[in-house]
Amino acid sequence: MMADLALRSGLSAAGGVFIAPRAAARLCFDDTGLDILPGFIDLHGDAFERALAPRPGVTLPVGIAIAEVEAQLLAAGVTTAYLAVTLSWEAGLRSAETYRLLRDALARRPPGQLPDLRLHVRFEAANLDALDMLLADIASGHVHMLSFNDHTPSIVKKLPNPVAVSKFAERSGQSYEAFCADARRAGEVPRARIEAAHLRLAGAAREAGIPMASHDDRTPRERAYFRALGAQISEFPTTVEVALAAMASGEPTVMGAPNVVRGGSHTGWHGAEALVRRRACSILCSDYHYPSLLQAVYRLARNASASFGEAVALVTGNAAAAANLSDRGSLEHGRRADFLLVESGDLPRIVATVAAGRIAYLAPGAAARLQTSA
Repeated sequence: MMADLALRSGLSAAGGVFIAPRAAARLCFDDTGLDILPGFIDLHGDAFERALAPRPGVTLPVGIAIAEVEAQLLAAGVTTAYLAVTLSWEAGLRSAETYRLLRDALARRPPGQLPDLRLHVRFEAANLDALDMLLADIASGHVHMLSFNDHTPSIVKKLPNPVAVSKFAERSGQSYEAFCADARRAGEVPRARIEAAHLRLAGAAREAGIPMASHDDRTPRERAYFRALGAQISEFPTTVEVALAAMASGEPTVMGAPNVVRGGSHTGWHGAEALVRRRACSILCSDYHYPSLLQAVYRLARNASASFGEAVALVTGNAAAAANLSDRGSLEHGRRADFLLVESGDLPRIVATVAAGRIAYLAPGAAARLQTSA
């Protein structure tokens, strides 16, 4: 049987998976001088929010937004993306209404649509009005990853400062006064009710077999609380101490690739590259910028903060293991044929993205490297 796709260097795919190298292929790609990487697996990305709401108070139809995000992801080498949708008490972009729009849009995508888009729900702790809906969605298979958020206390602290709150009010499409009223109500939810909701959500997630993460862990004690719930992933630990404690317990830690590319956090927290050097960060995600995944891999290797193989694993194999995706994340035979052809250099670029054995993205001029067989 002829392979569907083969590289000049020998990598072959048929039926959407990697196969043993074959001499004949329907489509052959000359990969001379290019790096071959597994397709990126992005466990936490919310850049889709800008496609949905490119300006405060301006929203686009969800179908148009999803199509734009698909194109951005494939051009950035992301073949599996968990859209990190915040399900908050806020109005507007992070509301239950927006969540339902995105949930339903993903459910309507045709089977095999590229890239593989999955729903990562960031549940805001005080949003108990949405609890039953989320429990039902987890049980029905709509949700592929759950993380526990609690941004409410930090927002409430900012309420006396209209300038600091303005970005939240704009995002919600509300006046300063209306947003503050909603935030105060959220801030008054008793901790006992929040913890009871955590128990119900964790039980539902365990039953559904989906991974769970805690978000912005502030102390080892807080990490231990979520560990007891079964949340084995620590997203954006706020201190080095927490990151080291998670890794010492064998738990994946996730940091943002833009943090690496920029040389530090935009919030003033610790640098992701320093955590990688200390082996306290095992996964990089796009956070708010998809192209940073590729640039972070090469920067880490260039700076000797990690070997090239270790840097690649941060956005491929390690992410696959954390999400229990045993069918992807490497170039091994039998795995899903997700791979990238990359032109290295001072500014690396994706030349081609192949997802499930199909060419999903070609950079300008890359088509000249293709040859077809009868």
